[in-house]
Amino acid sequence: MARIAVIGAGMGAMATAARLAVAGQQVTVYEQGPTYGGALGRRTRDGFAFDTGPGLLHLPAVYRDLFVKTGKRPLEACVDMVQVDPAVRHVLADGTEAVLPAVSRGGAAAALDRAFGAGTGDRWNDVLNRARDAWDATRRPLLEEPLRPDWQVLGRDPYPAVRKSGLLRRRPPTLAETAARELGGPAGELLAARVRAYGLDPAAVPASAAVLPYMEQTFGSWYVRGGMRALAAALYERCLERKVSFVFDAPVREVLARGGRAAGLLLAGGTEAAADSVVCAADPRGLGGVPLPPGGVPARGPGEASRLTLFLALRGERPDGTVHRTLVHSPGALLTVLRPDDPAVVPDAGHEAVTVTAVCPAAGRGPAPDPEALLDLAARAVPGLRGRLLWHEVHAPADIAAATGAAGGAVPPPALAGADGRLLYPANTTGLPGLYLAGGWAHPGGGLPHAGMTGALVAGLIVEGAGFRGSQ
Repeated sequence: MARIAVIGAGMGAMATAARLAVAGQQVTVYEQGPTYGGALGRRTRDGFAFDTGPGLLHLPAVYRDLFVKTGKRPLEACVDMVQVDPAVRHVLADGTEAVLPAVSRGGAAAALDRAFGAGTGDRWNDVLNRARDAWDATRRPLLEEPLRPDWQVLGRDPYPAVRKSGLLRRRPPTLAETAARELGGPAGELLAARVRAYGLDPAAVPASAAVLPYMEQTFGSWYVRGGMRALAAALYERCLERKVSFVFDAPVREVLARGGRAAGLLLAGGTEAAADSVVCAADPRGLGGVPLPPGGVPARGPGEASRLTLFLALRGERPDGTVHRTLVHSPGALLTVLRPDDPAVVPDAGHEAVTVTAVCPAAGRGPAPDPEALLDLAARAVPGLRGRLLWHEVHAPADIAAATGAAGGAVPPPALAGADGRLLYPANTTGLPGLYLAGGWAHPGGGLPHAGMTGALVAGLIVEGAGFRGSQ
């Protein structure tokens, strides 16, 4: 039985810990803060409850597999998870609306035809068909396998080239160019917005980013009743069932190395914690740098996007027919407005809890949005918002930094192929034997499903060794 020390208690950390524990390892998790969950926090006040991080889960199969592999009770026996339908409502700057149903290509096409004219739905499906090809080409190396030593092959954009005027473009197009050329007009704005919501700039990422809206439309968007924090609580309980130990309020100062390999942790208070292997499931920049193997993907810089979130307590019940997720488009911001139909997040049926989120620069990297301006913009998704507002609170990048330890409160997006590999993350192995990377700052990157997959990858590498090539 090997001793494994895990840095951080976020979702990637706990996914790793649970899988290692069921494989017979002795696992201890060291978390800088007072609780588990990382970005999946919870804010409560006056009977209202809000998620401080992701409000929906895409690709739930990752967590279904995790719970099947680590215990007797499946995921659905541990949380009440429901598919969100309609999947999303778009409110464009000119007031035009489009409401797309869940996991229905025909339904989405019909909705787009109604909103933007005949033929729009066919063009949308053509784009997602090409995104499916990119997904099929990269799903295993980007999500289900440790990063290959020849990761440079992922630097080529897998989105299929499209002929224009009989010629092929010499330079792979960006997502924004793809949206404009293949969809155009409002439908192109919809595709770009679905990528912007991940904190990515459509004008700076390759067309392969279309796999993100493809993933949502194909596998659906899922909500956990009681709030997404309930998913973190279920995973924490699973870890405890597997005898994982947790040490809270235990910041890690550095990873100890002896004999040329990781040998444990030095905690901020000066205490040493010996271990046979160490898993860093937090932003590795907080440790002053992690050695990368020769030729490894360099760590991303500190300028990643963050989120500014408003928690809104409203008087009056949630109207019938309200869509769970609305994206509000504007020239200066894209808002994600979540209005869950969940009695567990409100004091009674006469109130509504609404979460409004905007992508913004990480702390110290640029100006934050004006919360009052965001409230005015959110009123386009919530009629009569100002008159119903009891109070609101702001959750800023600094709050994310405090909860997750990420520099500036940065929120990592998923890894993407293309762009010469600059949208990849460091491999789960490092230049120091016995030190591994998990969570959103390692391959395959951020987001609940991707961070959860790091658990399978790191556990496989530790238990099976360097020859592990992912689940078959």
